Amino acid sequence: MDKDIATPIRTKAILEKYGFSFKKSLGQNFLIDTNILKRIVDHADLTNQSGAIEIGPGIGALTEQLAKNSQKVVAFEIDQRLLPILKDTLSPYPHVKVIHQDILKADVLSVMKEEFVGIDDVMVVANLPYYVTTPIIMKLLEDHLPIRGIVCMLQKEVADRISASPGTKDYGSLSIAIQYYTKAETVMIVPKTVFMPQPNVDSAVIRLTKREKPIVDVKDEAFFFQITRASFAQRRKTLLNNLLSHLPNGKEKKELILSVLETVQIDPTRRGETLSIEEFAKLSDGLYEHFK
Repeated sequence: MDKDIATPIRTKAILEKYGFSFKKSLGQNFLIDTNILKRIVDHADLTNQSGAIEIGPGIGALTEQLAKNSQKVVAFEIDQRLLPILKDTLSPYPHVKVIHQDILKADVLSVMKEEFVGIDDVMVVANLPYYVTTPIIMKLLEDHLPIRGIVCMLQKEVADRISASPGTKDYGSLSIAIQYYTKAETVMIVPKTVFMPQPNVDSAVIRLTKREKPIVDVKDEAFFFQITRASFAQRRKTLLNNLLSHLPNGKEKKELILSVLETVQIDPTRRGETLSIEEFAKLSDGLYEHFK
């Protein structure tokens, strides 16, 4: 029998054995190509001293490859029906711990302290459910976890937005939020044919390497993100119009906003997508005193 879980034959056999049916609401698409899984794990640069956190292990295809390349794997699985399957498929790997919990509600830091004793190098490696990709990545970054980074598979269009540069159509508040904390790069494109069931979109694997400290120093992180979101609220509008419409009492504070833009030397008729992260930092620091 084929040893690897991630082959069409073995995946089908496991699903049939347990009478498992895919839940659309959980965005379940299982990978059935071992080579692609191995390449994903390669991009995480794990050693036998590393810890790995996985989100949504499914039937354990990626988990198995992580187990072969690290000291300890902790996987968060929300679907109770998969727990007995994982217990079976991962039985050869005693250093894998599966936790039945929604990652968005989990206290990941406490779990790390408990499970990764003596392990300093931890990577998150996951084939993320597409409908909650962004909230999961943002939670992992905003929780300031002691991880080296994240290697995850997600919708290609989301990967494009995360790694986008200023002045491109994909650049937006998501690009800024993630690049604020990490260096983001798309490391591979994955065709939909290697999944069961096949999703409707192509996927990409993105590697986020955590920065020692955020790329810019700002007076208030939450306010900085509020300004970036406001600036992209309606992409076709100018920066000034977006700020007037989407900041509290923005319209009454028009003169003030204009004077701050002049001080930080940003043309009010520019669009949000043309501003660099550094320019957004100057803008949010300039506005902070007046809106906090």
